[in-house]
Amino acid sequence: MSLRRLFAVMRKEVLHIVRDPRNLFLVTVSPAFLLVLLSYVFSFEIKQFSLVVLDLDRTSLSRRYLASLTSNQDLNLTHTVTGYDAIDPLLLEGTVDVALVIPPGFAAEVRGGQAAQVQAIIDGTDPFAGSQAINLLSSLSAAFVAGTATTGPVMASQPVEVLTQAWYNAGLLSLHGMVPGLLAIVLIMPTLALALALTREKETGTLEGLMATPVLGFEYVVGKVAAYIITGQVSALLALLVAVLWFEVPFRGNLALYLLLAADYFLACMAAVVVVANYVKSQQTAMFIVLLVFIVPSFFLAGLITPVSTGSPFSVLTSYVLPSTHFVEISRVIFLKGLGLAQMVQPALILLGMGLVALALGLLSFKKRVG
Repeated sequence: MSLRRLFAVMRKEVLHIVRDPRNLFLVTVSPAFLLVLLSYVFSFEIKQFSLVVLDLDRTSLSRRYLASLTSNQDLNLTHTVTGYDAIDPLLLEGTVDVALVIPPGFAAEVRGGQAAQVQAIIDGTDPFAGSQAINLLSSLSAAFVAGTATTGPVMASQPVEVLTQAWYNAGLLSLHGMVPGLLAIVLIMPTLALALALTREKETGTLEGLMATPVLGFEYVVGKVAAYIITGQVSALLALLVAVLWFEVPFRGNLALYLLLAADYFLACMAAVVVVANYVKSQQTAMFIVLLVFIVPSFFLAGLITPVSTGSPFSVLTSYVLPSTHFVEISRVIFLKGLGLAQMVQPALILLGMGLVALALGLLSFKKRVG
């Protein structure tokens, strides 16, 4: 093996990426672009709910409770009614999202240390929005309880019966969990670029000419992969900036660690593509395989939208054989929990093992065919 030839292949490939606008966009900018697009598509966060209130208690405490619910603008009070018969038309027309009924005796129960109850009537045509509205009401009621307990008379610890809790994403914002997870999807684009580059050289016949030179198969493959991992780091950084600056997702981790583990993820994906490209001759087929094997399953099996299924060994194997499953976990932990490498050793080593094994298989099959 010659390091000079290996670095020559790397330099040639980096220059090819930089000089081809389409390839440069695919390797560097497309992940950030896709992150913006997919985050809006898969965003389940409802910014604001319209609220109608029926206050049957009509006390200063019930008014303070209502004021605390609407103080942060997530619940927008649009209607105040005096009877149940006025609620049904508003919900039926879609004028409001939530109807809140404060029953008689609300203030007396709170001040007496009893468990006060309020009734929430939700527009169930959108189940996700309805459940989100319930969660929002619960969290805001809990905040009201805590504030009143410190400024008012002594009361029971949970007078409005709030049983909710959320860590690392206290507002239960769907974007804060979705955007870091989507990084595992959008960062497959440099892998797609590598697949197209490998098959393009077969289609144009330049691979046979290159193999006629002293360049070894190991130098060619490793040089290619290294070039796309290095330029892929640009896309990882741009996607992170989009997540933090555009979507305002908190980044509590270490930037260097994030880029290191992104490179680990690139290695696992790109090494697998090297194996695939050895048996594929057209760019269209390579693109189809990358979409079918890496991107589409990652939406449903990698824990992006729902937790990874552990119902059967097959479902577990199907999920954990995807590199994206491990990077979804890594990305969310780095962004939202800010943990270090010690807490992510397992997924990091799995990705590294995937990458090294696939790269070894890719080198063996490559030598058999063109070496």
